[in-house]
Amino acid sequence: MSNISPNKGFTLLELLIALALLAILSAALYGTYFSLMRGREVATAGMESRRELRVTLDMLRRELLCSAFYNRTNKRLHFVVEDRDIFGKPASSLEFTAISAPSGSEFPTSDLVTLRYQPVEKDNKIALGRQVKDLFVTQEPARYPQMDEVEGFLVECYDGGKWVKSWDTAINMGLPKSVRITVRIREGEKTVDFFTFATPRVTGN
Repeated sequence: MSNISPNKGFTLLELLIALALLAILSAALYGTYFSLMRGREVATAGMESRRELRVTLDMLRRELLCSAFYNRTNKRLHFVVEDRDIFGKPASSLEFTAISAPSGSEFPTSDLVTLRYQPVEKDNKIALGRQVKDLFVTQEPARYPQMDEVEGFLVECYDGGKWVKSWDTAINMGLPKSVRITVRIREGEKTVDFFTFATPRVTGN
């Protein structure tokens, strides 16, 4: 008789335990991987939101400071702020005449445009749109999505004594002494306000 015994295999219980451990380890690894991916997506979205915010606030400050143009003798020139809200959140409408550099287009254009910033409701969210219209062209241009998602857009004007949420040069007969613009965005579970100030300086004789 041979003294070599047959090889001993794994029992069913050992296989089940090994499979259970493998499943637990795989779940932990996948959970960590997807958590990292979600964190990366949130960080990327936050960076894009901050970039849009910086561009928007800087553009508004420069346009109001250097380009906003008003002359009380010309009724086409105006500066209007309307106090509005969407879902109970501030959603001011800002429209003003501005001096514009030549576009280089083959079509004749003037050096005056109407700039309009207005939040709109989109898929139960608030998007900030920007519209540029030549002052002497009747065709309505498309609204450009300046920021895809905001929690609020508030424009306030200083009249020399107090801050107000509405302004109309047809009534106030002049530009505000200062303009404060607040953009509210969501960061994680909280909302944060970012603002800029500008003093419109360009007026006609």
